[in-house]
Amino acid sequence: MGDPNVLEMVRQEEGRTGREADYTFDGNEQSLGSRETSLLIHEEPTPANRYNLFLKRRLMFRKDKQSKDSIFFRDGIRQIDFVLSYVDEIKKDTDVKAERRKEFEENLRKTGLELEIEDKTNSEDGKTYFVKIHAPWEVLATYAEVLGIKMPIKESDIPRPETIPFSCILGPLKLPRNVKHPHPEYFTAQFTRHRQELFLIDDKSSFFPSSSRNRIVYYILSRCPFSIEDGKKRFGIERLLNSHTYSSAYPLHDGQYWKPSEPPNPVNERYTLCQNWARFSYFYKEQPLDLIRNYYGEKIGIYFVFLGFYTEMLSFAAVVGLACFIYGLLSMHGNSSSTEICDPDIGGQIIMCPLCDQVCDYWRLNSTCLASKVSHLFDNESTVFFAIFMGIWVTLFLEFWKQRQARLEYEWDLVDFEEEQQQHQLRPEFEAMCKHRKMNTVTKEMEPHMPLHRRIPWYFVSGATVTLWMALVVSCMVAVIIYRLSVFATFASFMESETSLKHVKSILTPQITTALTGSCLNFIIILFLNFFYEKLSAWITKMEIPRTYQEYESSLTLKMFLFQFVNFYSSCFYVAFFKGKFVGYPGKYTYLLNVWRSEECDPGGCLIELTTQLTIIMTGKQIFGNVKEAIYPLDISSIQVFFLIHIGYSTYIILLLIFTNLEVIQFGFVTLFVASFPLAPLLALFNNVIEIRVDAWKLTTQYRRPVAAKAHSIGVWQDILYGMAVLSVATNAFIVAFTSDIVPRLVYYYAYSTNAVKPLKGYVNNSLSIFLIADFPNHTAPSEKRDFTTCRYRDYRYPPDHDHKYFHNMQFWHVLAAKMTFIIVMEHIVFLVKFLLAWMIPDVSKDVLERIKREKLMTVKILHDFELNQLKENLKTDSNEFVKEVMIQENKVQLAKSTI
Repeated sequence: MGDPNVLEMVRQEEGRTGREADYTFDGNEQSLGSRETSLLIHEEPTPANRYNLFLKRRLMFRKDKQSKDSIFFRDGIRQIDFVLSYVDEIKKDTDVKAERRKEFEENLRKTGLELEIEDKTNSEDGKTYFVKIHAPWEVLATYAEVLGIKMPIKESDIPRPETIPFSCILGPLKLPRNVKHPHPEYFTAQFTRHRQELFLIDDKSSFFPSSSRNRIVYYILSRCPFSIEDGKKRFGIERLLNSHTYSSAYPLHDGQYWKPSEPPNPVNERYTLCQNWARFSYFYKEQPLDLIRNYYGEKIGIYFVFLGFYTEMLSFAAVVGLACFIYGLLSMHGNSSSTEICDPDIGGQIIMCPLCDQVCDYWRLNSTCLASKVSHLFDNESTVFFAIFMGIWVTLFLEFWKQRQARLEYEWDLVDFEEEQQQHQLRPEFEAMCKHRKMNTVTKEMEPHMPLHRRIPWYFVSGATVTLWMALVVSCMVAVIIYRLSVFATFASFMESETSLKHVKSILTPQITTALTGSCLNFIIILFLNFFYEKLSAWITKMEIPRTYQEYESSLTLKMFLFQFVNFYSSCFYVAFFKGKFVGYPGKYTYLLNVWRSEECDPGGCLIELTTQLTIIMTGKQIFGNVKEAIYPLDISSIQVFFLIHIGYSTYIILLLIFTNLEVIQFGFVTLFVASFPLAPLLALFNNVIEIRVDAWKLTTQYRRPVAAKAHSIGVWQDILYGMAVLSVATNAFIVAFTSDIVPRLVYYYAYSTNAVKPLKGYVNNSLSIFLIADFPNHTAPSEKRDFTTCRYRDYRYPPDHDHKYFHNMQFWHVLAAKMTFIIVMEHIVFLVKFLLAWMIPDVSKDVLERIKREKLMTVKILHDFELNQLKENLKTDSNEFVKEVMIQENKVQLAKSTI
């Protein structure tokens, strides 16, 4: 057994040196240890050599030799799995914090974790202490079993698909095989300490990947107690971070991102990611998804899988949308409506009624010549085709995403993960707040329980807060409408009075100017409200005390989406479905709050304004988001307040929700209102190509490494995407019918046109009704007298000399019936195609099903062979019993085969 005195001396000496600080330590950037270190790892740890090994370490890892960027303890052997940092300031509460830290660290040691503290004199600012944490094999093995982590038991005999369609064309888009698939595929099983011989353990120090190691350590940190205050047990690193007992907690990166590690050190995956993923010059390349998953965990990995897949699918929509835009561009000058509007003998002779009371003057229709031409870019025959195409596209996107997600579950060992872990994993905050316990009907074990009456008040506060903020958004939208109404008259009178603006008036009409400024103002309000609500929603969700991480994430997701849906889309819904629909007619206009006259659409319709609104909000959001995300981390002072500095599971959930929420909001712009803006998919495509590399660059080079977390899907976002896909069919049908001018033109073409050669000739004059100026009330008519007696306005009403003057005429009802018919027909066609596609495309592809069955069968067989060998060793004395056990095991295998 060796000399116990020597062993004790080694333990004492190692303990002494572990409490001293020998070198400077930087908690953000690290490099691997020296070559000699890795050679020492493989020395035989026999009792006779341990003391000599320790002396070698002491010689090799002196202060002047140790790299400040090392990811190892001072012995050069034990890897740093997590780091806690704190600043010991001179304040009244310093003693309380110091006592909490002492108790917390002592309890961490009791769990089996090993700690090493760096003195503040060795930090760069001279104020920060670092607590380095190492999880030894016993701890990793225990908690890997607790968390149900799957580990390899045999290399998979299922080959990866080698040939891909269009491989010659897509070759430049591919990454090297060793980057795309850095590790071979394995058959895996949940790790258990009692079957260690079953697993492919070549080296215990590298058996568990670093992402699994930091996940295990964080699991312990989040449940470790640190004090008893007010009769309650306090525990969890999140509480210590919130109380500033520790300033931050994070795992280390595995090396420098700008240089590779030197052999024989392990491969620096961070450098590989930086070279093959976080480079803007690689914007056209595929992503190293397996490497992302290995390094950052499944939760971040699946975000980038979704973003990449969404971007790929956008490329098809972008091509079709661009083709529709080009069609509108080529047919713009031949458009009969804009030709008539721009014609001095037609549009130049049509006098339009004032667009506001008293201040606004009469105007000629040809003043909107340019606006009518631009409107044709997005309001033409291809609009209907593109709206139907996008309804089919969104179905294909969601169905193929389900297939991609199922393949991902198999490749990343996430099959049945949700049921086994996420559902049953309690949040430490929930456990801390619970005083009652209740029998779990599934596990038949007593577990923390919180009565409903304690949650109801917070649910009420939560619901009231979300409702209040959504009402605030609507109020701000109304305020912008009032701004547009009040400013429109100012623009109109100013442009009429200023002769110097004669040439500008044809480009910047009062309508366009008001729409542009109103959209910009609305965008600023959106950003302002969104900034505060993100913080508020996270706080409210924590106060609800969700039971599991999944409940926390679902609750936070719902709050953020409901608010941002109203925040980003309310103005678009107003322009698309309300503006110009309830205006009234000259002499009997409707008024907002009995003060401001309701807004009218341009004679060409409100579609061009909806396009303007979409362009400003969508483009502005994307540019602002990418610039902010790229510049924000570069500011050192901002890093200190950025939420990633206090990294934790729930904190990083917020990060991913924000990231994913932005993509879902973008998805809404691409689908809900795409009939008015065919270039939306193209803009989204450009944004996503840039955003993938921006996010990769931030995670790899600017941020501390996040705690790895598991997820097998995008969660509740998938249900939200399905809901938006269904809603998009209705919104686009209504946009084509009520916002664009397509249906009225078709009705005129088939029912009212008298010109067989040019059926749309005369449409503009037909779509404008006549009003007698003498019928204007005194408070609405312009003060100056004119030499004409009538003006025109956009509607289908009887003329003033008719018995039912100013009532809707028969053509109005024909157009309305045609609009409703179009909506019904379009919705039924798109929904029929959607249901057929959903039925034809399986959720899980055939090859994935076969692979899953093969892996289950092989796993059962491997476990059977292992247990059989164990039985042979343990049952040598009783052959009858041995035969019996063998038959039982054989029956298990046969049952598994029949089940599969």
